[in-house]
Amino acid sequence: MSRTDPVLRFEAAGIHCPTGGFFIDPWRPVARALITHAHADHARSGMGAYLCTPLTAAVLRHRLGDRRIEVMDYGETRQIGDARVSFHPAGHVPGSAQVRVEIGGEVWAVSGDYKTAADGLAEPFAPVRCHAFVTECTFGLPVFRWRPQAEVMAEVGAWWHETAATGKVAMLGAYSLGKAQRLLAALPEGPGPVLTHGAVEGVTQVLRDAGLALPETIPVTPDTDPKAHPGALVIAPPGALGTAWARRFGPSSTAFASGWMALRGIRRRRAGDRGFAVSDHADFAGLTDAVLATGCDRVFATHGYTASFARWLGDKGLEAGIVATEYTGEDIDAAPETETPAAAP
Repeated sequence: MSRTDPVLRFEAAGIHCPTGGFFIDPWRPVARALITHAHADHARSGMGAYLCTPLTAAVLRHRLGDRRIEVMDYGETRQIGDARVSFHPAGHVPGSAQVRVEIGGEVWAVSGDYKTAADGLAEPFAPVRCHAFVTECTFGLPVFRWRPQAEVMAEVGAWWHETAATGKVAMLGAYSLGKAQRLLAALPEGPGPVLTHGAVEGVTQVLRDAGLALPETIPVTPDTDPKAHPGALVIAPPGALGTAWARRFGPSSTAFASGWMALRGIRRRRAGDRGFAVSDHADFAGLTDAVLATGCDRVFATHGYTASFARWLGDKGLEAGIVATEYTGEDIDAAPETETPAAAP
């Protein structure tokens, strides 16, 4: 396979393997899509057929309804046209995968979204040896360096206790898939129960049904009486905070769990009482370690600080390019997903 005949092409519909006849995380409808994980910017409706890991398939069915979805376990190899493909843990959210594509002895890998630090919930990241690596770089600047999870979760727990002591409700904004369940699994015991927005509860129940051990939660419904749950922590998508849905709980302290909370300016703009730097994406050190661990000599940077990260890679002697995609990375301004009735409490 020569450089003039690449394993993957970057086209208007997405990342395409012409000899395999499939796309990876396409953003336009295609006949066959390999999906790295179930976040809406990577797994869109309208595909003729989907191929993903079993956990991703479970969430996709919850989000998109009845679709033609095939599953493939981590490490399993499948021949699709002239391409041999396999999925490998990305560490981003439960079920997330990197996609390895081999044609004629040349190997390309597509990271999807990933993080290299284990969180105790998602399958730990596993580097994929390859010749070319398509990597996200959402947090591809040296300023982004995540603290140990246990330290940050202890701070979230302390804020929860402090908020309850003032008679207020602790409102925590977190992504419905991945971040919310990570918080549930890692937070210390609090002064009250955990209540969940419908978008969070729907995904959490899907993952429970798939075998993940997650703590008990109380879904918020139109009949929920906020006063009946003193000391509660409410977990909701960031876009739900500050809305009428959140105001029903009365006096509250609002916090956001996001990698963007590492930037003081964004913490101020969000106007929350607290910001906790918790991300399901790799920090700068994680990104650089992941790229170097592949042993690749060619890198394509997508969604994030692409120019800066590509320059850093070039300084390390790698051939680095930038690929424009429609992935959004970690967007704390996203509205809660409402594709299914479960997402609308």
